[in-house]
Amino acid sequence: MCDERGWWRLMNTDRAARVGVLGAGKFGSMFLAQAATTRPIHVVAVADLSAARAASALRRTGWPEDRYRAASPSEAARLGTTYLTPDAAEVIDAPEVDVILEVTGDPVAGARHAVRAIEAGKHIVMVNVEADCLVGPLLAEHARAHGVVYSLAYGDQPALICELVDRVRASGFGVVAAGKGTKYLPEYHRSTPDTVWEHYGFSPERVAAGDYNARMFNSFLDGTKSAIEMAAVANAAGLGVPADGLAFPPCGADRLAATMCDTARGGVLDRAGVVEVVSSLHRDGTPVPNDLRWGVYVTFEAHSDYARACFDEYGVPTDPGGSVAALYRPYHLIGLELGVSVASIVAHGEPTGEPRDWAGDVVAVTKRDARAGEELDGEGGYLVHGRLVAAADSVAARALPIGLARGVRLRADIPAGQVVSWDDVEVDDTDEVVRLRRRLEQRLAPAEGRAS
Repeated sequence: MCDERGWWRLMNTDRAARVGVLGAGKFGSMFLAQAATTRPIHVVAVADLSAARAASALRRTGWPEDRYRAASPSEAARLGTTYLTPDAAEVIDAPEVDVILEVTGDPVAGARHAVRAIEAGKHIVMVNVEADCLVGPLLAEHARAHGVVYSLAYGDQPALICELVDRVRASGFGVVAAGKGTKYLPEYHRSTPDTVWEHYGFSPERVAAGDYNARMFNSFLDGTKSAIEMAAVANAAGLGVPADGLAFPPCGADRLAATMCDTARGGVLDRAGVVEVVSSLHRDGTPVPNDLRWGVYVTFEAHSDYARACFDEYGVPTDPGGSVAALYRPYHLIGLELGVSVASIVAHGEPTGEPRDWAGDVVAVTKRDARAGEELDGEGGYLVHGRLVAAADSVAARALPIGLARGVRLRADIPAGQVVSWDDVEVDDTDEVVRLRRRLEQRLAPAEGRAS
C-alpha cells in the first residue's frame, strides 16, 4: 500500500509518473479531474473511441484546452501536455507511457489491452473489473512474468476492501467476512435499462441533464456489478464465496459484527472467510438505519481471550459472543482516488490489490425466457444478469462467464432464471480472450476433461 512516505517520494521525484488512460467515461473523468492538480502525475495520452468525448471529459473536469492539443505522445511528453486519440494501441505502444489505466469497462477489450500493455512492458491498473473477473488471475501472472505490476484500482470498492482485509490480517485477526454495501431487492435481478431509473427514483429531467449510462447503472442495480466486484475480492484476498451466491442481507454499519458472521455465532453466513454484500433496504423496501450503501467493510475475529477483552474495554461493537468485530469505511471516492494506485506502483512497485487465486466467478443467468437465435446483450442489459459462484462450480457446470455474454447467439431456448452454458451459445473459439478464458478454466477442469 502507498503510505505517506511513498507519496512524498513520488511528489519529489525528478520524473513524473507518465500515465496513459484508456476510456474517458465517468471513472476516467473522475481520475482526470484529480490528475489535473496532482503534480507528479503526467497524463501523457487519453484514448477513447470518440476523441470528441475525450476532449469533452477534459474540458468538463477543468482542463484548459491548451493542455490537450499535443500532436503525438512524444510531443505531449516533451511539453508536459496530453495527447488525445481514438486508438488505444497507440497509447499502449507509446514509449513515453509507463502506466496504463484500463477504464473502458468492456471485459473483452480490457483483457486485450492488458495483454498488449504487459507485453509492451507497461504497468497496468485494471479499473475494468469486468476484465479482471473474466481472466484476471492469468493477467496478473502474465504481468509478474514480464516484471511489471498488474493492479486493482484504488478508490473502487474491491481495492478498498482488500486494504481492510490486509489491515486486519496484519494485526493478527482472522477474516470472517468482507464486502460492500448496495441498494438491493430481489426483484432488481430482472431490471432492464428501461426500468432502472424508476428503481433509482431518477426523473427523466435528471437523467437528461446528467452523465448517466443506463446499462452501467442497471448493472449495479441487478446485482451483476456486485457479483463481479466480490469475485475480484475473493480472488485477490483469498476468500471464499457463499455457497448459494450473494444473499444481500439487510444490515447497517452498527450491526455488521453481529450480522456478518457465521450462523454458529448468530450471524447469517454459511461459514467464515467469505465475501458478501449488505443491502441498504429491508426486503419490504424500507431503509436500513445507518446503511452502508456507499461503503466497504470487513468483519474479523479475535483469537484470544485477551484480545476479546480489549474489544470490550475499548467499546468495540461485537457479535453477542464478543469475538467478532468490524471495520468499515462509509464512502468510496471511486476515480477521485485512483492516483493512489499510480503512486503505489511508481513509488513502491506494489499493486493496490491483485488476483492471486481463482476462487470466485460470475456466470450469466437469464432474466426472462430467452429464445434460440436471440443475441445476448451482456452486463446491465435486458437478457442476463451475473451471479457469483465458486470458480470450481462454474467450470463444472460449463457456465458462460458474464464477461463473454454479449454479442453471442443462443443455440436453444433457455427459461428465466437459468445459468447459460457454453453449450447454449455460439462462440468464436479462435478469439484471443476466449482462448485465455479456456486456459483459465482448464486449471479447474476435471482431469478427464483437460487438454492433453
